[in-house]
Amino acid sequence: MLSRPKPGESEVDLLQFQSQFLAAGATPAVQLVKKGSRRGGSANPDQPLRQDHRDVVMLDNLSDLPPALVPAPPKRARPSPGHLLAEHEDPEERLNRHDQHITAVLTKIIERDTSSAAVNLPVPSGVAFPPVFHRSQGRQGKPATCGKRSIFAQEIAARKVSEARVPPVREVVSTLDPPEGTVTCESLLPREQDYQVPWGSQSFQGPHLVTGKGLRGQEAEKEAQTIHEENIARLQAMTPEEILQEQQRLLAHLDPSLVAFLRSRSCTHEKTEQMATKEQRPRGPSPEVTGEEPIMTTSASESRQEDELEPGAPALALPVTPHKEWLHMDTVELEKLYWTQDLPPLQRQQMQERMQARFSLQGELLAPDVDLPTHLGLHHHGEEAERAGYSLQELFHLTRSQVSQQRALALHVLAQVIGRAQAGEFGGQLVGSVLHLLLDAGFLFLLRFSLDDRVDGVIAAAVWALRALLVAPGDEELLDSTFSWYHGALVFPLMPSQEDKEDEDEDEEHSTEKTKRKSPEEGNRLPSDLARYDVIKGLLATNLLPRLRYILEVTCPGPSVVLDILAMLIRLARHSLESATRVLECPRLIETIVREFLPTSWSPIGAGPTSSLHKVPCAAAMKLLRVLASAGRNIAARLLSSFDLRSRLCRFIAEAPQELALPPEEAEMLNTEAFRLWAVAASYGQGGNLYRELYPVLIRALQAVPKELSTHLPQPLSMQRIASLLTVLTQLTLTASDTASKLSDSAGATPSLITWTQVSGLQPLVEPCLKQTLKLLPRPKMWNALGPVPTACLLFLDAYYQAWSQQPGLCPGDWLQDMERLSEELLLPLLSQPTLDSLWNSLGRCSPLCNPQSCAPSPEALSSLVSLGCTGGCPTLSLAGSASPFPVLTALLSFFNTLVRIHKGLCGQLATVLAAPGLQNYFLQCVAPMAAPQLTPFSVWALRHEYHLQYLALTLAQRMATLQPVPATNAALHHSMALALLSRLLPGSEHLAHELLLSCIFRLEFLPERASGGPEAADFSDRLSLGSSRDSGCERGALLAQACQDLPSIRSCYLTHCSLAQASLLASQALYRRELQRVPALLLPLPKEPLLPTDWPFLPLIHLYHQSSDTPSGFPAADTVGTAMRALQWVLVLESWRPQALWAVPPAARLARLMCVFLVDSELFRETPVQHLVAALLARLCQPEVLPDLNLDCPLPGLTSFPDLYANFLEHFEAVSFGDHLFGALVLLPLQRRFSVTLRLALFGEHVGALRALGLPLTQLPVSLECYTRPPEDNLDLLQLYFRALVTSALRPHWCPVLYAVAVAHVNSFIFSQDPKSSDQVKAARRNMLQKTWLLADEGLQQHLLHYKLPNSSLPEGFELYPQLPPLRQQYLQRLTSGMPQNGIRDLV
Repeated sequence: MLSRPKPGESEVDLLQFQSQFLAAGATPAVQLVKKGSRRGGSANPDQPLRQDHRDVVMLDNLSDLPPALVPAPPKRARPSPGHLLAEHEDPEERLNRHDQHITAVLTKIIERDTSSAAVNLPVPSGVAFPPVFHRSQGRQGKPATCGKRSIFAQEIAARKVSEARVPPVREVVSTLDPPEGTVTCESLLPREQDYQVPWGSQSFQGPHLVTGKGLRGQEAEKEAQTIHEENIARLQAMTPEEILQEQQRLLAHLDPSLVAFLRSRSCTHEKTEQMATKEQRPRGPSPEVTGEEPIMTTSASESRQEDELEPGAPALALPVTPHKEWLHMDTVELEKLYWTQDLPPLQRQQMQERMQARFSLQGELLAPDVDLPTHLGLHHHGEEAERAGYSLQELFHLTRSQVSQQRALALHVLAQVIGRAQAGEFGGQLVGSVLHLLLDAGFLFLLRFSLDDRVDGVIAAAVWALRALLVAPGDEELLDSTFSWYHGALVFPLMPSQEDKEDEDEDEEHSTEKTKRKSPEEGNRLPSDLARYDVIKGLLATNLLPRLRYILEVTCPGPSVVLDILAMLIRLARHSLESATRVLECPRLIETIVREFLPTSWSPIGAGPTSSLHKVPCAAAMKLLRVLASAGRNIAARLLSSFDLRSRLCRFIAEAPQELALPPEEAEMLNTEAFRLWAVAASYGQGGNLYRELYPVLIRALQAVPKELSTHLPQPLSMQRIASLLTVLTQLTLTASDTASKLSDSAGATPSLITWTQVSGLQPLVEPCLKQTLKLLPRPKMWNALGPVPTACLLFLDAYYQAWSQQPGLCPGDWLQDMERLSEELLLPLLSQPTLDSLWNSLGRCSPLCNPQSCAPSPEALSSLVSLGCTGGCPTLSLAGSASPFPVLTALLSFFNTLVRIHKGLCGQLATVLAAPGLQNYFLQCVAPMAAPQLTPFSVWALRHEYHLQYLALTLAQRMATLQPVPATNAALHHSMALALLSRLLPGSEHLAHELLLSCIFRLEFLPERASGGPEAADFSDRLSLGSSRDSGCERGALLAQACQDLPSIRSCYLTHCSLAQASLLASQALYRRELQRVPALLLPLPKEPLLPTDWPFLPLIHLYHQSSDTPSGFPAADTVGTAMRALQWVLVLESWRPQALWAVPPAARLARLMCVFLVDSELFRETPVQHLVAALLARLCQPEVLPDLNLDCPLPGLTSFPDLYANFLEHFEAVSFGDHLFGALVLLPLQRRFSVTLRLALFGEHVGALRALGLPLTQLPVSLECYTRPPEDNLDLLQLYFRALVTSALRPHWCPVLYAVAVAHVNSFIFSQDPKSSDQVKAARRNMLQKTWLLADEGLQQHLLHYKLPNSSLPEGFELYPQLPPLRQQYLQRLTSGMPQNGIRDLV
């Protein structure tokens, strides 16, 4: 047995083993089987396998040369079994027969004859190398070349042309090289010129496409003429229709560019022949045309043709004559020199009504007919070259230029366009919004891509443009100037309030699924999708923050770029808490800003411009930290602890602004922003440890305030700094007050670093400042220049006395005595000043509620990019204007409330401010009927400050009403104002709404009608309107008196059902109660809508209805009767004494809410108190002055469809009413003729059984019967249902007297109407119904239908009857019933 090969054996050993194996003749361990072909199986399956046939490798006779590459025999495809080819059929013929390609027609192709082509050998030269070509050498007479060719290639081509000595050929050659694959057109022979086709006026002078070029001279002409004659003969054999059809088919199949080329060649050839004919007529025989005289097409270059025809005349009026010695001017391409010509004249008479907007380099909109000189650089564009300026499309194109200067210029122009658009300079001049157009075109991401540019100038321009888009300078100025107002540091987030449209449309999606989809990454949505609804979110998704950090840290840009980036970061931080957190957590961003732009030591900076802001303190950086801290107390704590802001605050506050080595304005702003950042931190109870260190600085600054206020004209920056200083002291004083209250409440509270003894000495320093400012009140110019300083002084005194009164270890007599002193010395003299009355009188003029146009959004407002819209500044007489009375009056009312709450003896003296005529007139304007204010970003900010003044005035009135035994004369006005304010309060004011419900809304002192004969007057009014007295138990006066007694229960009911979100309420309470340790943030909730709906008095009824829908049948909600009773009592009080409070709720919506009472369960409406209250409210809805406003066909707030509600109401009535008359009155009220026919069809078509329970007498119908019978019914389906209900006795007078009279009236009007415009269907139905009435067996019904005259509720039937039919009706009846049997009609007529 042979052994296996081992690793050390060579190839020779393997061959030796093979020889030994074969010589031994042993059986191999493996048998080799050769498979057949895959296609045909085994080659010969019947032939047995040869045993001696083995694969043997022989190396002895192996050739040294590789085998020859002989091609293998061609493979033949195996025919398909179903498609066998015939042996006699030629495959080529079969292919030609089935070929549908256009090459199938090219059956006869003649090879190009090149025998006569000249072959030129290179000219021998006597030098070793060719001569050097100099560019300055003249090259006259050289042909023009097409395309871009190098100078060397042009010289070689010119040399070849000069060396060629070939005689010209009789052919016409185009100077333009034809495109590859096209056929050139040649001239025709003279004998073909007179050949015409009989059809049409078109003459065929010869072939235009097939010229025979490339063949021998005679064969070329003969072959082209043969093809031409065949084409002519084929055209003559076709009809004009067939020719047009074939033409359309060719045009549909051929390439449009090829068709245009062929047409241009044909037109050119015809024009050339016409010109040649004109020249031949006077001269005789036509000259010989050679290849040296090319014919140009019109589309190629008309100017070049003119130049060749008339060499002496220049084709273009160029400002300079080009010389061929100039660089790249060896071949003058005139079509590329059109831009050097003078601009065409501006044709003003052809100016269209709407033209493309063009802007100057300063972003100004240029008029369409403005004529500006060209040296301004405003004409470098192709379209509308005569018009100056650049369009947005051209600027977009320029931003993608390869030249960095052009990119920067385009971005600069776009930035200025955006700035002017936001300022409203384009209002009324452009169709649409510039900002909308830019964002839709992708401008946002164009700027983001430009930030990644390598050129610093482009980056600077992109940053400027992005700042112009995101940041409105007026917004920041407004928010900074109002920082020291009453709760002025609290702002709404500048983010879109509308939700994603895709989320709104997907109603079937559950809320949990929406929550899952809205992940922190916004569901991994693309930045472009995010930017459609929120520009800030879209930008943050593009990694904007790391790029801005890189620009600040690595590229070290100039001061303008730094300020632009800081302004953008401030805008991002104002967007939302999420955005502020992302700015804070961006790696090394805040570290870079603090290190580079808030250093504690720097080189002195002069008043002039500086080259760099790095390592120089910057007020914008401090403001960024302040805005970030306002977003949340945790962010403020991280800033103070992680970035060493305490040392920087000490550094910038310890020195006076004039002592800082900075420009004066920058030093003032830096000091102001440091105070504001400290005030924000103190609003959370943080930063108190700085007070002890900076106490001498603060005292010195306070002592200098009166001197600064006594200057000739206070400077705005100085006034802002003083107000910020007072705001810091206010918050620090509240910190001491908050600590005292916490220590008194719980022993485990966190102690504060500030005690009362440390702040008690501030009041003697601030009070002189207030006195100094009040002296300037009679001088309006000086008073307006003070800005927020008087407001800040009053707010400090407010906080000071509040903190003083909360100190547990002090004597109350001390602060009470000091309050009396302050009142006598300062406050009472202030109230007697006539200039204070002028402030109250200007409330209405500056009110955004009374002047909603002042809060209207600008035309360029973007829903995806929120802005306050204050770019142009606020008017002087506005809430945010310099002459606004709101800040100082709000602070004054807040101070008065604190004094009255602590010292009740001052209430009578200080409450006289409520009697100011200006305040009363302002309240009257606020409670007057008006549309709900539109919630825009600026309006919600302004309305919040206005609501503060209204709430504080009402709180003072409530405190005064509590202490006075006699109701005030303006109590009703104050109550109406409180009701209006409650329905208008915005998110963030939950505490105010809760306090209004607790104090003002349900306070008996604000209902003077109770003690002045209001219930008796209500009863007397009802007797006058209804004409009869009701039961004493259900009279409206008694119900109102009972409601006044039940006001505490009513208040408890509404506090339960109008409850606000607990977390929001607690946060709002912490802000307004000044509990600093519980304040979560100075960023308010997003204001999507008011806190309470306009129909909040009906909320308990709506909640009962929803609870009954969710609760299983038979299990009513707890205290259902009490809740319904309290709600109905309060609605009755408002309907009777405060109707203006329900003006925002349409009468139809009130009716729908009353219907909910009957849908709660089957027993609630049977309760006697509920019956009386609903009946009284229904009577109020049916009053003549209210009934015309009852419109059931319009959309109702809170109701998807009134017909659906009414169908549910009918079903419930049919099931549980048992003929209740009040229930029936509510069913009948929507069936009036002026309302939708759908409601009547629902009753007579789907709920006919309910007719038997509608037994309401005609005398108890709340509205006139004519409301149901006039005008006559015109719906044929309803009329047929009326007639069927009458005939089938489903509608009887003793079951349903009201609808019986209504049905009889409408059927009678229909059967006797003779309108000639009626359709045939209506006429047939009328005739059929009258004939059936004639044949009725019920004589009573027959008499009612035929003899009906007028409705009359006093009669038992509800209508009057004709004693006999009028003649016209009698004749009409006889004409239609002639020949029919008379069932008792003989006696009737």
